[in-house]
Amino acid sequence: MKTLIKTMVMLVLLLTSTSVMAASNFPTKEPVGGKPFGHSVTNLGNGLYVFRWWVYRNIFLVTNEGVIVTDPMNPKAARLLQSEIRKITDQPVKYVVYSHNHHDHISGGSIFKEEGAKFVGHENVVKELGDHPSPMTPVPDITFKDRYTLKLGGRTLELEYYGPNHGDSLVVMRLPREKILFIVDIVTPRRVAFRIMPDFWPDEWIRSLKEIEATDFDYVISGHGPETQPAIDPASVVKEQRVYLEDLMAAVKKAMDTGSHNPDVLRKTVKLPKYKHWRYYDKWLPMNIERIWAYYHMGW
Repeated sequence: MKTLIKTMVMLVLLLTSTSVMAASNFPTKEPVGGKPFGHSVTNLGNGLYVFRWWVYRNIFLVTNEGVIVTDPMNPKAARLLQSEIRKITDQPVKYVVYSHNHHDHISGGSIFKEEGAKFVGHENVVKELGDHPSPMTPVPDITFKDRYTLKLGGRTLELEYYGPNHGDSLVVMRLPREKILFIVDIVTPRRVAFRIMPDFWPDEWIRSLKEIEATDFDYVISGHGPETQPAIDPASVVKEQRVYLEDLMAAVKKAMDTGSHNPDVLRKTVKLPKYKHWRYYDKWLPMNIERIWAYYHMGW
């Protein structure tokens, strides 16, 4: 089995996008970047698929007793996802698993609720969605505190909560047979942190990544990435993300310890040339720097 998975991963890394399609009824421009909308489905074998819409990704698992879907993204993406699943199987979607509460990843699940799916998420999602309700985002039917194991058709999906890091409800999903993790937002390979790091706790983020590194896994599927990014990456991307954050925090603290407490100055003077090849280095690094300034200056 492990040999089969490694073979499939190598194929995916070489062929980074399979069956890339543009939906005919989509808007003609993306919200950012001005490129046509598109989506793709990558088959990793053994019933595991990666679905991509724009720069968002999820996974779905096809079994002989039904389908497990993660993060339905938004109504348009969810309709495309449902259509792609129907091309593969006539089995119903039995479960939809939320990675966390943020609407850009989980809106659109109502289409699967209509076909009878049960929704699974961390217990904190219930309050968060209650504070910001949407008819397109069903509240979880099944909640848990620390860990939950979802089983269907002989397959297992393990869910684990690592405490606050990005919001306070994010769970990491693990496929134990393949030793694959599905990680949303706290690991985005070869990209600096998102803008001002909205709803991120920098120190808790690092702690969570250290704990994840200590678990048993070989590969990572991340919740974000452009069409050109492989659907699956080696486990080392978790450490790479952690080291970036540690380097960022150390560089900002060093600059502040030597007397610079003006965030406008820090944005211009703190550099991390080691990461110049990472996506959005020029645009987002200054915002990353200001976020870490706020962490040290304001305790936020």
